[in-house]
Amino acid sequence: MAKLYFYYSAMNAGKTTTLLQSSFNYQERGMNTIIYTASIDDRYGVGVVKSRIGLQAGAKVFDEKTNIFEDIKAETAQKKIGCVLVDEAQFLSKSQVFGLAKVCDELKIPVLAYGLRTDFQAELFEGSKYLLGLADEMSELKTICACGRKATMNLRTDDKGKVITEGAQTDIGGNERYVSLCRKHFMGRQHFMEKISKG
Repeated sequence: MAKLYFYYSAMNAGKTTTLLQSSFNYQERGMNTIIYTASIDDRYGVGVVKSRIGLQAGAKVFDEKTNIFEDIKAETAQKKIGCVLVDEAQFLSKSQVFGLAKVCDELKIPVLAYGLRTDFQAELFEGSKYLLGLADEMSELKTICACGRKATMNLRTDDKGKVITEGAQTDIGGNERYVSLCRKHFMGRQHFMEKISKG
């Protein structure tokens, strides 16, 4: 039985690197893969999945109007697909997550989804919420807080390093906008950020 996998983490845990390695492993064995990424994340160009260590690949993009199940079904009419991989899976809608489950159940293609679990206010993203509910298997990819503990939270900052606690859920950025912290230091965020900025 094909399974729906959800690999989640805080920022900077290597989700995209792991996704690209997984895709390479399938392709090395002669199997075709489809990579999706959110259209909203165009930091490296539209339809480009790129890791912080420099690995990259082309990808199909999804937005709120994309019918992922029908899109993948159309691809399978052209060629046999060994695996579907989704980067920035937190931006999936509820119906798209259900569509990915349907890809596993009806098209019998495994789906590997990679994304953040929560936003900068510790709220679940829509895609992550439904992946946590529907995935056959879930795995946390780990990164560390500046204190050495496991980081599970995403802190948003402005260009001066000041902590941002309000605003839109989505604000695309990398290390210049977000810091991965353990829960303890996320809760005491401003004091901790001032401390680490002074060294």
